[in-house]
Formats: sequence, C-alpha cells, structure tokens
Amino acid sequence: MDSDFGIPRELSPLQQLRSQYHPELPPCLQGTTVRVELGDGTTVAKAADAHIIARAFPHSLGQPLAHFLRATAKVPDAQIITEHPAKRVGIVFSGRQAPGGHNVVWGLYEALKVHNAKNTLLGFLGGSEGLFAQKTLEITDDVLQTYKNQGGFDLLGRTKDQIRTTEQVNAALKACTDLKLDGLVIIGGVTSNTDAAHLAEFFAEAKCPTKVVGVPVTINGDLKNQFVEANVGFDTTCKVNSQLISNICTDALSAEKYYYFVRLMGRKHSHVALECTLQSHPNMVILGEEVTASKLTIFDITKQICDAVQARAEQDKNHGVILIPEGLVESIPELYALLKEIHGLLKEGVHTDNISSQLSPWSSALFEFLPPFIKKQLLLHPESDDSAQLSQIETEKLLAYLVETEMNKRLKEGTYKGKKFNAICHFFGYQARGSLPSKFDCDYAYVLGHVCYHILAAGLNGYMATVTNLKCPVNKWKCGAAPISAMMTVKRWSQNSGSTSIGRPVIHPAAVDLKGKAYDLLRQNAHKFLMEDMYRNPGPVQYDGPGADAKAVSLCVEDQDYMGRIKKLQEYLDQVRTIVRPGCSQDVLKAALSVMSSVTDVLTTISSSSTSGQQYA
Repeated sequence: MDSDFGIPRELSPLQQLRSQYHPELPPCLQGTTVRVELGDGTTVAKAADAHIIARAFPHSLGQPLAHFLRATAKVPDAQIITEHPAKRVGIVFSGRQAPGGHNVVWGLYEALKVHNAKNTLLGFLGGSEGLFAQKTLEITDDVLQTYKNQGGFDLLGRTKDQIRTTEQVNAALKACTDLKLDGLVIIGGVTSNTDAAHLAEFFAEAKCPTKVVGVPVTINGDLKNQFVEANVGFDTTCKVNSQLISNICTDALSAEKYYYFVRLMGRKHSHVALECTLQSHPNMVILGEEVTASKLTIFDITKQICDAVQARAEQDKNHGVILIPEGLVESIPELYALLKEIHGLLKEGVHTDNISSQLSPWSSALFEFLPPFIKKQLLLHPESDDSAQLSQIETEKLLAYLVETEMNKRLKEGTYKGKKFNAICHFFGYQARGSLPSKFDCDYAYVLGHVCYHILAAGLNGYMATVTNLKCPVNKWKCGAAPISAMMTVKRWSQNSGSTSIGRPVIHPAAVDLKGKAYDLLRQNAHKFLMEDMYRNPGPVQYDGPGADAKAVSLCVEDQDYMGRIKKLQEYLDQVRTIVRPGCSQDVLKAALSVMSSVTDVLTTISSSSTSGQQYA
C-alpha cells in the first residue's frame, strides 16, 4: 500500500462530529434481501443514434431498468435474492474530487458486509492508474474510520480520468481477472461513466465475469438525464460557493466601489453558476448556454456588462457582483474557433512560440487583440477529452479588462458619468470541491453505495446506480439502476459540404435547459437582481437544525422522478392489458382502439420533434 493513502486523519472537533453521523437508508435498501423488478428494455435518447450505439454495445443496449423494492411491496414479478455468496468488489475514483465520494465507498462497504461478512472491498490506489497497476487497499472499518462524511478523494486518490485506450482496457481486464473481482465500481462524471459503459461491454465480449457499475459523482452537475436527477458533490459545491459569493456581495455593498468578477468551476456548462445565482442573488450571471443560444461575441458580452454598470451608476450604485462559468470561453464562438485552431496546431507538434504565425487571418487578428495573460493560457495543451484547460483560463480577468477599457472610454467621451470602474477578480472551485460534504451529499452518496451492491447482487453489468425523488425526504427516495448505454448520444458535425463525421457514443454533458424551471426562475428575477441588490446569504453549510435539509434550488423546482413515472406508466399499461383481453365487450375494445390510436399519434409527433434538429453539434 502507498503510505499516502488510507492513513488515519487527524480530525478537528467538527470533523469528528461529522464522522459520527450515520446516513439514513430508504426502506427499499433495508434488510438483507434484495428485491429487484426489471422493467421494459430501454431505448436510446435519439432514434437516429440507435444503429451506431447498437454496433458499439451489442451486449448492453436494450437492457431493462431495474427498480429496487421494499420488502412489503406487492410486485409479483419481482426477483427476490436471499442468497448472497461471498463477493470481491473493486472501487476506483476515476473523476475529479467531489464532496461525498468517500461515502460511496462507505455505503458499498456496509452493504457488502451486511449481506455477507466474507465479502471483500478493494480500493484502487491512485485512480485509474492504480487500477491498471493493481495497487489496492482492502477497505475495513479501521480504514474508513476517519473518512466517513469527509471531503476529498484522499482515501484512495485519483489520477487521470481515463479508461479508454486498448492498453488501458486490457490492463483493467487483467486487473479484474487477476484479482478475481465480481464487480468493479467506477466513481466519476460523464467521461468516467462513459468509459465504464465501454469497459462493461468489453468485459462482456471477453466473457469476463466482473460486472461494471458507474456512480454519478461530479461537482459540475452535468451528468443529468432522464435517469439521473443529481450528482454527488454538486449540492455541497454550490452551497460553499454561494456563501463565498454572498460574503463578497456584502463586501461590495459595504464599500460601494468595486465590481467583483467571480469565475466558478463547472467545466463546459453553467449548472454551478445558475444554482449559485439562485442561492445568493448576485447582480449578474453570464450563462454559457445563453451565449451559445444567442451567438454572443466577446464584444457583445462586454457591452452587456458595461450597459449594466452604466445603468446602476445612474442609480448611484458603483458596485456589483458578476458570476462567470469557467466554460464560458468555449461558448463564445470566436474564442472557441481560436481554441480549436490552437489545439489542432499543438497536435501537429507546432511549438507554442510559432502558433500565432500559423493561425488563420481572423483567428490571428483576435489572438493579437487579446491581452498577454490570456494568450499564454489559450496556448496550454488541451485535457484528455480535447477540451481546453478551463480552470487555467482566466475569463473573469479578460472580461474585467475589456469592461474597464470600455468604461474608461465612455468616461472620457462623457457618455458615462459614474465613478471610475474598479474590478476585483476571483476563481472559486478548489475551495469547494474539498469541503466537508453537505447532509444531502452524505446521504445521497451513502445510498448510492448501497445501490451498487444491489446492482451487483442482481447480476447487472454496464449499469449506473440511480436514486430518484431526491427533493423528498430520504425515506421517500426511490432506488434503481439504468443501463449507461441508454444515456448515450452521438455527435455529428460537418467538416465540409460533402462529409459528415460521427463521434463515439458517449454520455454528453447536459447543458442548462433554457426551457427549464430553474432557468425560468432566474429570468423572472434577473432585472431585480441586477438593479435592486437583493443579495442573499445562505451562510455556511449546515449539518443540523434549520437549513441542514436544504437542497439545491434547481433540484427542487424541476419535475423529475422519471423512473418513477416510467414505472407508473407500466402499471397503467398492465391495467389496459388486463381490461382489454380477448372476450371483452365490443364497446371496451372500440374505446381502447380509439384512445390508443390518438395516444400513438401524439407520442409519434412529440418523439419526432424532440429528436429532429439535434443531430449536429
């Protein structure tokens, strides 16, 4: 064992108190019997992708949803598993740190020991690299003692978020075979769970008995789809960030002379920025999805902010707080095009000193316009998924620089009569992702760990652990599993008029839904936030008493529990089959045919419209 991993921590009084908290389990996970109901086979989100995904996942595509049931549930077709032979399970942190990750390990460990004391849980040290090298730590009560309900991933550590190349998947296969693993649990976000799905398919093709299970753990909040309502770590991250933002809002209101530009982690999409805005009410937020939808340039965004500064100055308000998602740089068309050119040249081996001379005329002009610090950051080599190193690109400083330049120009011209513009910049992310997890993330992660055991006990491969109805108390949560292949889509893009490229099936990160209720709530309040300084301070993360059970605003306002509604639909269809059986009356049959014909027409129309126009990205 590496000496750095799994060693007991020295805990503060608060950490000690948190380590004693034991999360609650929903009724469906209590006891030593696993009851699973397998529903209808799943399909893919976009019909046009079906044949491509089917080729990539011949063993996995079309597998049914799994619902785990409480002992008292009256479901005649449920599979009841009472025998639990000893299992060996491996677990690996494949994604970036997220508060609550340790509780997935704890929940899985406890479920394994409850069902059979001879079960073994092996943690891979150092993430996917530790998996390939077969570096393990056996998880025990003593090992877990100072990591329960604690932040970070330092129990096991992590390295690169990738199990993808032929060499890597073969190393993973060898590790699981050599260690005689019955299951491999992969903790991470969209990239890690995509790799988990492909690895599960590879294992099935190789007839490897190890079942692969994915767990949605990422601060970005972008592993969202009809099956996954929330990600472990998002709740804590937004609460910690919101307190920091609120403190800054109070500072801005006190001094009345600074504009704070705050960039937030969250990768390409703006879920963290949106949630923090709904919690803390800063004056402005620039969402990447809005920029993309409106095709705003960097100059459009600058003007938008400058106009807001000017409008506030007319009310004698010379301060403000503006939130910026770290992925904004990839949402601005001209900056994204510049990044793609730079990354292409870097892949060709062009030295960074020579990049500017080989850019296209338009990109070269933009590159030369940018301040030196941004030029240097844009030249960084991309991440393993070909995205820019977003955490290193100081978009907030770029916007502050451009806004200050424009406001000084307006001041000189006399069109702006407020005080001299002063900007202070911050980047929040690392401060939040190592935080002690919120009560919600402690509970959610622990429950997901238990769900992983149920998936393995049911013999399922290539599934993601899911919990729905999350905005309700824990005793009303619904636990299940969905095939990861059902969450995948395929990107298509035209490189020229005569050819179309098709990407590998992956879970694509979900964008903020500009038709969703969370975004609508922002739009309803955006003008008041801008002009009236409605700053709100939720305070530090609460673990007991008022506020302890608070959940993300964006989680609570949306209509979710997709898997619960699918199950309800199945019940209705079963009732129809029971009523309309051979021998029923002519009137019953006629009514059923009429209603079903209408329903089929409506659903066909909706299904076609929801998938058309989404083929190119």
